Amino acid sequence: MKDVKGKVAFVTGGASGIGLGMVQSFAAAGMKVAVADIEQAAIDRVKEEFEPSGAEMIYLQVDVTDRDAMERAAQQTEDAFGKVHVVCNNAGVAVAGRVDKMDYKDWDWVMGVNVDGVINGVKTFVDRIKAHGEGGHFVNTASMAGQMPIPGGSVYTTSKYAVVGLSEVMRTDLARFDIGTSVLCPGGVITNVSDSGRNRPSNLQLEKDTSRLGMGKTDIGESVMMDMLDPSDVGDMVLAAVLANDAYIFSHPGLKPVVDKRARAINESFARWSQYRDDHNLN
Repeated sequence: MKDVKGKVAFVTGGASGIGLGMVQSFAAAGMKVAVADIEQAAIDRVKEEFEPSGAEMIYLQVDVTDRDAMERAAQQTEDAFGKVHVVCNNAGVAVAGRVDKMDYKDWDWVMGVNVDGVINGVKTFVDRIKAHGEGGHFVNTASMAGQMPIPGGSVYTTSKYAVVGLSEVMRTDLARFDIGTSVLCPGGVITNVSDSGRNRPSNLQLEKDTSRLGMGKTDIGESVMMDMLDPSDVGDMVLAAVLANDAYIFSHPGLKPVVDKRARAINESFARWSQYRDDHNLN
């Protein structure tokens, strides 16, 4: 998309953190924005912030795991603005702990929001964007945990690798419809994701809150400590990626050496198995 002014964006998890950063950047660029979030109090704060500005926005309480609710939100957005061009599947939650300590409820909650929520956003809007024929863009929020393993982050890492893979396939599948796809892989950003347990459904609650995702050392020996960005900076990066149709948004380039080490390990393994095939006459 070369020009977003007057276009319509739908942002999940849009009332706080990175989602709010996207909302701020889109509104500043002259877009109409649907702010979707599960937390009504956060929505009310955003509404209070933006109403005096005269920005064209609507505010929707939506649980991204509820497909009927997503469908209603899409219809409300079209009723208000006519169509949708940019969809940011940003809502996300986190848990932390060794993989052998994780409960089924941890898996169900995180995969439901982080993976099913993205799937629901894609399915809800992709045909709508195809139908109006003006092109569009999806931004799926993953994490650097979708590019490198985070010890103690098995559930979260699994969900984010899935989002990266989905986004890469979407980019190829949807290009023919002039629909771009970017996957956002942020490092440290000032958000309240470590307090995401506040929105955990009662049926998936545990006695101990596991939503404290830490960033220590990876199993390839590289520190993943990093500078903490303001969400507004990430929002500007997302806007730039939409305009340029960038495949990946890496907010913390300093983490590239960690990803490079993983890539080298993969390449070395390819070489070993190539040699194995030669040694066993499998070629």
